[in-house]
Amino acid sequence: MAADTSITKVDSQHSPTGPDGEKYLASGTHIAMRMWENEQPGEPKAPATRPYETVGYVLGGRAELHLAGQMVVLEPGNSWVVPKNTEHTYKILESFSAVEATSPPAQVHGREDK
Repeated sequence: MAADTSITKVDSQHSPTGPDGEKYLASGTHIAMRMWENEQPGEPKAPATRPYETVGYVLGGRAELHLAGQMVVLEPGNSWVVPKNTEHTYKILESFSAVEATSPPAQVHGREDK
């Protein structure tokens, strides 16, 4: 069986949007990308535990990441990791934009795996 060598290109202007406002970007078999744009300050998001690992990169703004009794402020140029099955939450401090990669993919066939 030959390996799949097709190129996937995704234009974020036409990407589908998930239930929490995230844009789905390129997705492979083992990893997927999504983008959060201009998330606005407010109450912290409800704590969540996800069945995938997340790595992210801040494009703009500021947010607090609360994870396992720790808190870090995320600012432009910062990257972070949320381990699989670890309870965490975010609190947006300033209009926040970031790109995340999830492994395994957070979305499967257009369905968010929460």
